[in-house]
Amino acid sequence: MRSEADLRRLMRNRVEPEESGEAKVDAVVLRLKGYGYLNDAAFAETYARLRHENQKLGQRRVRQDLQQKGVGAELINETLEARYAQTNEEALAREHLERKRIRKPENEKETARVMRRLVAAGFSTGVIYKILRQWDVPDETLAQLDSLDDETQRE
Repeated sequence: MRSEADLRRLMRNRVEPEESGEAKVDAVVLRLKGYGYLNDAAFAETYARLRHENQKLGQRRVRQDLQQKGVGAELINETLEARYAQTNEEALAREHLERKRIRKPENEKETARVMRRLVAAGFSTGVIYKILRQWDVPDETLAQLDSLDDETQRE
């Protein structure tokens, strides 16, 4: 499955760059929509469902991925609201950690690695800190991570 914008981008590489090439792309997209093979709403729902259920990714990561694939912002909001409305983000983050076999960090370096992995998976820093606190990570380590996070956001 592909989004309309993604398919257009791929087809533009295979047609002549003039107006005739763009007309061919438009004709193909129109035909695929007519047959029901190209539907951004169905694509967004399926993509979000698979990332949520199989990969245990957070809402922020799925939003970024759909934006990169060219799905419209309004459609992304509707899809993610429906998909993640009843989801406990902390439980999903724990499932992600389990799926990736990430264990309780033993030192500051491992704690930073766990935090980076969870941020990349699309979880909020509040949930990440809550999980780390429940793992009895020292407050000094969390404070150092917080200061590093602040410096990264300023850059």
